[in-house]
Amino acid sequence: MKPVIDGSMQTFPLTLDQIVQHAAKWHPAAEVVTARQGQDNARVTYADLRQRGLKISSILKGLGVDVGSRVATLAWNTQAHVETWYAVMGMGAVCHTLNPRLTAEQLAWMLDQSEARIVFVSADLMPLAMQVADRALGVEQVFVIDGATDLAHPRARVEAIEPLIADAPMDVRWGGFDENAPSGLCFTSGSTGMPKGVTYTHRSSFLHTWKLLQADVLALRSVDVVMPVVPLFHANAWGLPFALPATGAKMVLPGRQMDGASLARLIASEGVTVAVGVPTVWLGMCDYLEATGARLPSLERIIVGGAPMPPALMERIERQLGVMVQTSWGMTEMSPTGAFGVLSDTERFAALSGRPALGVDLMVADQDGAPLAQQRDQEGRLFVRGAAVIERYFGQSEPVVGADGWFDTGDLAKISLRGDLMITGRSKDLIKSGGEWINPADIEAIVSALPEVALSAVIGRVDPKWSERPILLVELREGHDITDEAILAALKGRIASWWTPDVVIRLDAMPLASTGKIDKLKLRALYSQG
Repeated sequence: MKPVIDGSMQTFPLTLDQIVQHAAKWHPAAEVVTARQGQDNARVTYADLRQRGLKISSILKGLGVDVGSRVATLAWNTQAHVETWYAVMGMGAVCHTLNPRLTAEQLAWMLDQSEARIVFVSADLMPLAMQVADRALGVEQVFVIDGATDLAHPRARVEAIEPLIADAPMDVRWGGFDENAPSGLCFTSGSTGMPKGVTYTHRSSFLHTWKLLQADVLALRSVDVVMPVVPLFHANAWGLPFALPATGAKMVLPGRQMDGASLARLIASEGVTVAVGVPTVWLGMCDYLEATGARLPSLERIIVGGAPMPPALMERIERQLGVMVQTSWGMTEMSPTGAFGVLSDTERFAALSGRPALGVDLMVADQDGAPLAQQRDQEGRLFVRGAAVIERYFGQSEPVVGADGWFDTGDLAKISLRGDLMITGRSKDLIKSGGEWINPADIEAIVSALPEVALSAVIGRVDPKWSERPILLVELREGHDITDEAILAALKGRIASWWTPDVVIRLDAMPLASTGKIDKLKLRALYSQG
């Protein structure tokens, strides 16, 4: 008998250049818009973005950039930054995004780790870039985007990229390398020890994009107008620079202007339907809208993540804006999406983190990392695994996952009987008082629900008798007041009495980390010793 010959399917490399190629071919007129302070919004199409990206690739090729080379960016959410992403990744190089809210010393350390010779810099960040170049001796070339500069460096060459794009050819081939090749590099914030680099691959980011496009996740359409406020330098901007061209949605970028008034005006002028960012961003926009009476009729949905969202703030946003708030949870090491609130869910306020999408799995464990026998409705340490989850950090030879692939997130969580994930705190945030644990997240959720409170945080303070005792730090909403006694009274009967914070400290402004989360590291440095 003749042997059976199975059929086969085509090999389609999952490289990120395919995404912008798709957008340029099938959504060529869809726009990428950038807000510019004091000027009309800048706009290009996806077809334009592809052409400009190819030209930048040819410029980089002329400087010796090849597959595997690291190229850094120090920039805001702009069209020029997005097209640089695709130029670098499309030719097989690695895009190392730098956070401009870090110090020159921190950024130089990261550049020394990645060995990037070339940095693309937003014009208004050039003073910082020059300080970085002084310290990062491997930097040879600085390309200025989003404007011009008259600054020069004694060693690194400084050039505006725009004049070079005009005359550059488009003779560079995108793709043609292994889909498992690295595409991006992002360093974590370093809340515990030195920052760690997370390397994304083309395959992991492509699969992450497909995960985002599921109907119970981002649920984006080509008719949507989406404003990513989450920075491009933070965890791939939650994957939006890939997901938006994949669907042909219009991309609206706020640049550096992320205050409530600027965001509200941009949403109104461009007809934004979906806006994405951390909760503190929307708090500022709500304050602006309440003060001015302005309305945003085009806005349908706000997607939040990065930090747990107090239910009171969620209700306030939905009431003030007439929109749906969709929650999410993830981390840099997950590319970053882990779970999303389901849009049709009628119990969103009870499960603020959502459910995992296809491509990621969750497990709760005890303090030793052993899986809990009962996975549902039990609090434990949260572990994850999946196609876009880290295996090992940049520059490290040993994996950070066990033989079965589980990665320790550092979060505490519960999974409900129907599969809803609820983040209940951070294991490192737990306060051990008299040998017993106190979970700050439970206290913060109650205090943040008070209408007078804008932001709250609970940290441990050294205590000679109990080892640690909780203290409460609050930022009140502008024009509101409440006594310390009334704040603490809200906790009575809702937490164990010995959990009650010893003191309330009022702050004019809660310190925020570079990602927009409350900076507990800074709070501990200032207040944990009394």
